[in-house]
Amino acid sequence: MPAAPGIPEAAEAAPRPRRHRWLKVAAVGTAVLVLACAGTGWYLYQRLDGNITTDRVTENDLKVHASERPTEGPTSAENILLIGSDNRGDGNGKYGEDSGTQRSDTTILLHIAADRKSATAVSIPRDLMAHVPSCTLPSGKEDRERFEQFNWAFESGGAACTIRTVEKMTGIRIDHHLIVDFNGFKKMVDAVHGVDVCVAEPVHDTYAHLDLPAGRQTLDGEQALGYVRARHGIGDGSDTMRMDRQQGFLGSLLKKVRSNGVLLNPTKLYPLLSAATSSLTADPGLDSLSELYGLAHSLQRIPTDQVRFLTVPQEPYVNDHNRDQLVQPAADTLFTTLRNDQPVNVSDKDPSGDGNGNADSNSGDGNGRTSTPSTTGTPTTSGSPTTTPAPTYRGTTADRDICGKSG
Repeated sequence: MPAAPGIPEAAEAAPRPRRHRWLKVAAVGTAVLVLACAGTGWYLYQRLDGNITTDRVTENDLKVHASERPTEGPTSAENILLIGSDNRGDGNGKYGEDSGTQRSDTTILLHIAADRKSATAVSIPRDLMAHVPSCTLPSGKEDRERFEQFNWAFESGGAACTIRTVEKMTGIRIDHHLIVDFNGFKKMVDAVHGVDVCVAEPVHDTYAHLDLPAGRQTLDGEQALGYVRARHGIGDGSDTMRMDRQQGFLGSLLKKVRSNGVLLNPTKLYPLLSAATSSLTADPGLDSLSELYGLAHSLQRIPTDQVRFLTVPQEPYVNDHNRDQLVQPAADTLFTTLRNDQPVNVSDKDPSGDGNGNADSNSGDGNGRTSTPSTTGTPTTSGSPTTTPAPTYRGTTADRDICGKSG
């Protein structure tokens, strides 16, 4: 097409290079934006990763006593010891005097099945009398082996002493451990905008700094910490009932995280990860963001009705009713079942009827269902493995509503 009169052809074509320049500018800008986002993502990842404290002291101590520890399990099941530390420093002074020591306020043995289709969380009472091995004191000296209250193991010998005490008690090899202090717990609850609980009557516990009306409500981090620690102003004041509340609360927290899609939403996930990692101490096998996310992803895939919470069978200690002792053979049955990566059933009713949560291998789960038989792996004379019902303990599952409704 001929150029318009009085306009050279070169002038008519001039806008084309200008458009090309704008395309180049847009491409460069996009590239810069992508790199900036990638750089920000990398910075945030490194920041979260750097929040985690690696517990090399425990790792080294466990290596020294490696010959005393149980052998690793036959499967890829994982046993993780979760320790809630009652550290009174860092703004937690109102929960008690900061004497420079700390105890395991909460200890949970988390067993994740090899097929990643179920998980069992077993609470160990802090007042349980246990055989504590000779452990290294903060001063570097070796303490003597003794029979004492379980949570003194953490105060005297830290996580390594606690792990060795649990291994001695259960015969289960602990693969990893995680320690969370008061601040970390509060921050995680606040990061998911609170967790629902339900209380039968008003609660006023001055020791736990907790005041709650009766009924269903959403607790923030500060209230949640008081709720899981309260003993004097709620229920019968026992540590057993407190562990029941802790288990119900953890189930409610897990449901909140999963229902809100936190693990799949970066804007929701980052505050939770930041809260968790900033107050977390882990062994070298769980001290990175990628390793922790792998653990969270495994739990995310487990159906909530297959995430079980229970307390190790216990009863008042014969020499001091303010302390507890294991109920046998129920406790050893539980430990053997987990050690062999076999299923455990739980019921919101005491299956044995003795009030101590003893195992009942022949009962249902308390909800009209019969216990599912499990293969023990012990061959009969014909060469076929024998089957026995999975033991049932008093406990709950993560799909159980904290107010007593399922779903």
